[in-house]
Amino acid sequence: MTDGQLSAASELCHTILDEIGKAVIGKRDFLEKMLAAMLAGGHVLIEDNPGLAKTLAAKSLARVLGGAFKRIQFTPDLLPADITGAYVLDRQNNQLRLIEGPVFANFVLADEINRAPPKTQSALLEAMEEKQATLEGNTLPLPQPFMVIATQNPIEYEGTFMLPEAQLDRFLVRLQVGYPELDEECAVVQQRMERGREQVDLATVASMDRLRELILSVEDIHVNPDLCRYAVQLSRATREAAKVAVGASPRASLALIKMARARALLECRHFVIPDDIKWCAFEVFIHRILLKPEAWANSVRTDDLIKDILASVPVPRELAV
Repeated sequence: MTDGQLSAASELCHTILDEIGKAVIGKRDFLEKMLAAMLAGGHVLIEDNPGLAKTLAAKSLARVLGGAFKRIQFTPDLLPADITGAYVLDRQNNQLRLIEGPVFANFVLADEINRAPPKTQSALLEAMEEKQATLEGNTLPLPQPFMVIATQNPIEYEGTFMLPEAQLDRFLVRLQVGYPELDEECAVVQQRMERGREQVDLATVASMDRLRELILSVEDIHVNPDLCRYAVQLSRATREAAKVAVGASPRASLALIKMARARALLECRHFVIPDDIKWCAFEVFIHRILLKPEAWANSVRTDDLIKDILASVPVPRELAV
């Protein structure tokens, strides 16, 4: 990738972020990490309180990129076929006809994913990992690019089902939106009054073909072998920590490098630096670490554990900034 191509790719990424920022105000870091996850070919779990624009962020991303968007509202009575689709008998032709489910889209919003039972949640496992769906023995590819953006409410547990570890591990990152600052919240209210309607008009600034090119561009970002080792050491540190029952898998090491490459593209660099890995380490690890019961009893927080690991694992000396 030439300097000109890298500059054009980075500029387009920031144009995308600027456009989404018209709807999701003041959350640039969150939007950058969501876009980086998409460029890395991964899926995002957004866990935060109600009313913080989780669904709006997913819809805005799809609208700005011009991809096919489908929303699945997860409920206790949702069935796997409601996600993947099914074959039905066409009486006119006396043949089975496929009715595709909402999973056959570029961007799939799994809203309140933890409100459906594990059997229904598992319908997404094959789609998220292999980007395909198997119906009645037939394996069907999903549209490319393909991204699942799932949301869940962390403060309400009645009528919910915890996501199994195997499914959590398939999310590249877990993000939090956070409450806006005072001026940002005032801007949200003021802009709503000026529009006179709920919907924000967003322009489509990229096509699916251009998006596929951006995803391929991430693969051209160079990663020093010492930085790969650094990412692995961070993941291994989560497994070796005394307070951890289950640490991050090798998939987390890969996720660190994928996200770091995407951030380097956003920053218009041909190479990854240690800060790129630190930038995304919290979001990569937070949903992959299971603390021991005694750690919970002593009010140990996963957030603090990750901070301690980042502080204790040395950065490769020749790469330190």
